Amino acid sequence: MSQKQTPNYTFALTVVIIVCFLIGFITTMNNSMIEFCKKTFELSDQQGQYVNSAFYGAYALSIPLAMLMNKIGYKMTLVGGLAVVGLGFLLNYIGISAFANDKDLIFPVFLACMSCVAIGVVLLQLVANPYVMVLGSPEQGAFRMTLSQALNSVATTIAPLFVSILIMGKANESAGAGAITGPFLGLCIATVILCVILSFLKLPNIQEGEQAAEASGEAKVYKSNVFKYPHVYFGALAIFAYMGLEIGVPSMLPAYFKADPTLTGSATTYLPFYWGGMMVGRFAGAAILSKFKPRTLLLACLVGGAVCVSLSFVLSGFASVYAMLAAGLFHSVMWPLIFNLGLQELGPHTKSASGIINMGVIGAAILMPLMGAIVDNPTLGVGCAIGLMFIYYAYVIWFTLCGSRWGLKKVA
Repeated sequence: MSQKQTPNYTFALTVVIIVCFLIGFITTMNNSMIEFCKKTFELSDQQGQYVNSAFYGAYALSIPLAMLMNKIGYKMTLVGGLAVVGLGFLLNYIGISAFANDKDLIFPVFLACMSCVAIGVVLLQLVANPYVMVLGSPEQGAFRMTLSQALNSVATTIAPLFVSILIMGKANESAGAGAITGPFLGLCIATVILCVILSFLKLPNIQEGEQAAEASGEAKVYKSNVFKYPHVYFGALAIFAYMGLEIGVPSMLPAYFKADPTLTGSATTYLPFYWGGMMVGRFAGAAILSKFKPRTLLLACLVGGAVCVSLSFVLSGFASVYAMLAAGLFHSVMWPLIFNLGLQELGPHTKSASGIINMGVIGAAILMPLMGAIVDNPTLGVGCAIGLMFIYYAYVIWFTLCGSRWGLKKVA
């Protein structure tokens, strides 16, 4: 009697990990477009932050999109997400080409198309990580997740260079808004190719809930629904505040350069240092987590990030810029650690809680325009806007120490 052969998912895993790379690339590329949009479309700092609002606002749809995923399945969600991303880039190419000379319409068209791209990215995020976990042996699941996160970080480091060289460079050569068309058409083609490949791949079904409750062998009693767990809501608010930290530094950097006449060059060219710091931090964090509890590491990172931002006020010139960019090293592991604390002791409610916490990403859509408005205010300015980050740090510290324990009997 022949043994059942283990399926070989190497090619499928490669394609899904490329999707993880694409998610990181598009997300960071969008944020890196702020300086380009401000110059090309003649925007104020607050208007420039609408780039973040258009993109991250799509995360308000996390729960309904998760419900859609439950109906159409994981594979179709993955394929559909790529199709929506490709459509967004195609519409951007068409819209920018058609309205290149209409200053009143071109920026709203750009924002609408990037919102379409963002909806596709939300769909991809809902399923990419679960697929990475199941495409191969369970023993190697952690390795595959580390690999996908590493490639995601590589993408976030490359994206600002992509914008700086292929878009900002052409814009400076009088191409204006037309500098977007070629790169965005290329991204559209690459995304459609991935979509077609995935539609023909055989992917396994993801069975949820099978891994619950067996760790201790002790039966656990859970509350009737996820809405009775306060730490889930505090976790969503922690992600909301965290987005003001992760996106706050790169979003405020152009205004920071503008406010200080001693700073020369383009702020976008310095963003790879921030995202590169996050990449290094993720690799280091994986090793450190084996020795320290998640709560301890998160608290240390919050203090480290706050110190870096504080130093940017004390130092001057490029020293202050590098101090602020160094915060990326500490911001790197905050997202998974906050999620980890927000999903404690939930058992069968874990999936629902993930959707609620994921909605906190809309913090970037709300906090960035608020910070932009403060920058535009002549009596406040960029220093006050960056100062708001200390409020975000304070809340996440409270969540780490108190909010994540709310309603739980024993939390390590």
